[in-house]
Amino acid sequence: MASSSRDGASHDAEIRLWREDDWWIATDVETGVTTQGASRATALANLDEAVALHNDEIGREPTEAERRELGIGPSETDDDDLPDVLK
Repeated sequence: MASSSRDGASHDAEIRLWREDDWWIATDVETGVTTQGASRATALANLDEAVALHNDEIGREPTEAERRELGIGPSETDDDDLPDVLK
């Protein structure tokens, strides 16, 4: 297995990347999240997304502070305008 560390010790933001058969495997050492891809670029892109999901950076509702920062008020939609299934 390849490693980005020179002395064998873990470092912040360390990623390990190696090839197994026709796949590239990428692991984020800190979180233990591992992904694969047919190319190095795909494996690393998949790892970026998987780590973001692991850290709750994507796939969650924004906080009120994040909404305000984006200029979105607490209720931009009137519930009467929503279809019944969304109310």
